[in-house]
Amino acid sequence: MTDALLVSNVLLWILLVGLGVAVLALTRQVGILHERVAPAGALSIQRGPSVGEKAPLLALMDLAGQPVRIGGEDPLGRRTLLFFLSSSCPVCKTLLPTLRRVVSEESPSLRLVLASDGEPAEHEEFLREQALAREGYVLSMELGLRFEVAKIPYAVLIDEHGVVRAKGIVNTREHVESLFEAWRLGVSDVQAYLARERDARVMTESGAPT
Repeated sequence: MTDALLVSNVLLWILLVGLGVAVLALTRQVGILHERVAPAGALSIQRGPSVGEKAPLLALMDLAGQPVRIGGEDPLGRRTLLFFLSSSCPVCKTLLPTLRRVVSEESPSLRLVLASDGEPAEHEEFLREQALAREGYVLSMELGLRFEVAKIPYAVLIDEHGVVRAKGIVNTREHVESLFEAWRLGVSDVQAYLARERDARVMTESGAPT
């Protein structure tokens, strides 16, 4: 009986050691995978004003009857997050809490402008459902045409001087945040930064001059 108990204890310890080794191996692989998987940024498309160019200058009115100017120097030194949406777009609705959070974190240096088109009555109902303010909500077909927006949800980040700093199709919270990250990194989008870093790493590993 004693021998059998000893053998079972030895086997149990061997099993525990084996599990520990397996966990360590898996942890290492997860770390390697985390380094290799690139974060997903907003999908930038080659339409409309390019990053680094001046945004179209437009004088609009929001649903509250207040003037909203897009482009040009902002008198209060604010950046503008221009978000194109549709009242029938489910993804747009899921992103609204993210937009509110981003604006609250960046306030007062950032203003949010929600842009769409269509009948005002339809959007008034949407505002009530989503508990949105009428201020900063504009209906303008021209705005979408000038930025050449073909798919939504779509966002454009414009600096205080009216220059486009980042843009792209945004389907997730990470996509929205990537616009600000691209601006901080000084690139057109996160993918461009990752490609640049990858090329630099390849050049370094190959010993070629950078």
